Amino acid sequence: MSSLVSVTIDNGVATIAMDDGKANVLSHGMWDELEAAFDQAEQAEAIVVLKGRAGIFSGGFDLKEMGKGPENALVLTSRGSKMARRILSFPTPVIGVSTGHCIAMGAFLMLACDYRIGAAGEFKVGLNETIIGMTMHNFGIELARYRLPLTYFNRCVINAEIWSPEDAMPAGFYDRIAPLESLDQATSMAAEMFSQLNMTAFNGTKNKSRKGLLELLDHCIELDLVTPSA
Repeated sequence: MSSLVSVTIDNGVATIAMDDGKANVLSHGMWDELEAAFDQAEQAEAIVVLKGRAGIFSGGFDLKEMGKGPENALVLTSRGSKMARRILSFPTPVIGVSTGHCIAMGAFLMLACDYRIGAAGEFKVGLNETIIGMTMHNFGIELARYRLPLTYFNRCVINAEIWSPEDAMPAGFYDRIAPLESLDQATSMAAEMFSQLNMTAFNGTKNKSRKGLLELLDHCIELDLVTPSA
């Protein structure tokens, strides 16, 4: 499909893979291609597997683009929030497969997925915004508040603790961990599990249960466009 994102649809599962050859930074180009990929998956009514390249899911926003000025940073951040919001309300299950490091906006995308599988290994997982001098945006705070256990919220969002994949599971970033050599098998098992669901019931329950959250996040997206994160 493109140089940054590939889409393969097979047996009702759309595998969307990010690969920029480096850290899978979330640039305007990456957002363009991710949006197109999710359009394809939605049209096919397919279960989605969202994954990265070997060794990394995503290192977060493209800091070079963020550094082009406050207005560009706000727009880029907003696009990330809207993508995460789309995943949270996507009509079919979205399985996040973290193939390695999963940092900042990459971790927020993982938090938005319905089921999260992390690769075991020497990888870093977490929200590093206060380490790199960024005040967390409202959308990120509320998404983290929704997905992370209360006992880990301060440590992840305010203290910016970075976790190993094994520790990222109780912290709320992953639902299960699998060895790298078993990652594809774990993904196939998760897709098979979701394929047993009635998708109309899944979609209705998912969006009904998240109605208040989605309304709050829509407000946060608007607020973040007029409130710089740093």
